[in-house]
Amino acid sequence: MQIKKIHIVSFTIPYPPNYGGVIDVFYKIKALWENQAEIILHCFEYDREKAEVLLKYCKQVYYYPRKKSFTNFLSVTPFIVKSRSSNELFKNLMNDDYPIIFEGVHTTYCLPQIKNNRKIIIRTHNIEHNYYRLLAKKEMNFFKKIYYLTEALKLKFYETTVLAKGSLATISPGDQSYFININPNSFLVPAFHSNKKVTAQTGFGKYILFHGNLSVNENIQAVHYIIKNLCPKVDYKFVFAGKDPAKSLIKRVSKYKNAQIIANPSNSEMDQLINDAHINLLITFQDTGIKLKLINALFKGRFCLVNNLMVNNTGLEQLTEIADHAANFIKQINYLMQQPYGENELNKREQILLKIVNNNLNAQKIITLLQSNDQP
Repeated sequence: MQIKKIHIVSFTIPYPPNYGGVIDVFYKIKALWENQAEIILHCFEYDREKAEVLLKYCKQVYYYPRKKSFTNFLSVTPFIVKSRSSNELFKNLMNDDYPIIFEGVHTTYCLPQIKNNRKIIIRTHNIEHNYYRLLAKKEMNFFKKIYYLTEALKLKFYETTVLAKGSLATISPGDQSYFININPNSFLVPAFHSNKKVTAQTGFGKYILFHGNLSVNENIQAVHYIIKNLCPKVDYKFVFAGKDPAKSLIKRVSKYKNAQIIANPSNSEMDQLINDAHINLLITFQDTGIKLKLINALFKGRFCLVNNLMVNNTGLEQLTEIADHAANFIKQINYLMQQPYGENELNKREQILLKIVNNNLNAQKIITLLQSNDQP
């Protein structure tokens, strides 16, 4: 495969890789580097420290300040885009004609100024206007709700205009079916992740695990649902593990003898928690993108019990157990906790996961796209 020099424009510093979008960016960089790509990385710096480890995989790394001024809130351009405008970034991209990967709609402010003959991929991590609309629906703070609603409206218009340029690398089959109507040059490139092989164990685990960032509304809502509807009616232990658990969760979980919160586990501790669980219970009330925690649980854990919104249009439905009502979750939990996780399930996972979410194959797909701008 021909060696390519590639610009990657990241919405933030993609290290450490400890949440969804950043995980996808970091392991994409690593996989492209393993396929001999020379990467020039551009990062917006605002809530993370500069990371020297990125120089292991990138020929050069540039950092640009994110501009969170009030005037950028008032712009007709979405704030997540306008706040990442940079003349310096544009000049650096114009120093050569290497292909560019824009990570998320967030980073595309300068895209309209780039000539049409440049090889460009926009990585869509979400249908962003849907994501912001759902954030607004769940937000209790009036001013934040107005911001999310306004941003959703701006993003819907912005996506239909700017994303028609270059090629789109969509992250899930559901997103692909939406974006192909905006840009026919849209191709499914599933999420990049930290796993190289399936490490799930057969036999029995010790508890039911829910994991994720416990400070975000989506996961807080899911934990409250589990605490209210499942914990009091199931005689098995529940573990809730993740980043910065909200005080409301800590207080509520403490009322149940069969429930425990583990705050801010390290990556290795989280991997062990997933590995030791008998059921990875993954519930979401937002049908957006693909959840990296689902991929992690499938590679590292035993049974994965999910609701439809967690797996809908991901291609991973057949690897999970699905329930959508409390009574069904309880029935599935009581059944699965009595069943050993077997070799047949493990073999099925290995075959499907290494075909669908294979970092090496998906890096090669991106390189082919950048060489041709046609479907690989």
